Amino acid sequence: MPLYDCMLMVKPLVTRESMAELVSRVARRAYQRNGVITDVKSFGTVQLGYGIKKLDGRHYQGQLMQMTMMVPPSFTKELHYLNKEDRLLRWLVVKHRDAVYGLEFINEDDGRNEMSGFNLSLSRDDDDIELDDDDDDDDDDDDYEYEVEEDEDEKDEEEKK
Repeated sequence: MPLYDCMLMVKPLVTRESMAELVSRVARRAYQRNGVITDVKSFGTVQLGYGIKKLDGRHYQGQLMQMTMMVPPSFTKELHYLNKEDRLLRWLVVKHRDAVYGLEFINEDDGRNEMSGFNLSLSRDDDDIELDDDDDDDDDDDDYEYEVEEDEDEKDEEEKK
């Protein structure tokens, strides 16, 4: 079963109990279809980029919830009952791409052969590498001489002479 994220944007004045009931309804439907809820996150109240117009007015804030679940692909078509839910501003279902789950996850070789397809000769050119023999001597501080600046008064006196 593929992994999906269900994003729910709830009206800002909806209570936590009401939001929990809404999430549990979606979770109950997922369990009925032999799905699994893997994670539920609440992002709190978020500012919207534009107002969402509903029957009770225009909303510029919303409470954002994310449910991550493993459900059959036909489950997304069953969520259209959320369109009639008056506590919701928006909802969205997004499928995870390249997610490893099920038997593929169990049989994975833990990345042991991850670098086998990488060709070392393509990564660097031996002709471009220059060896510097002076790198082993790091005490270069005696190679430079520092000029000591004279005071402004001494410079003025020398200019007058």
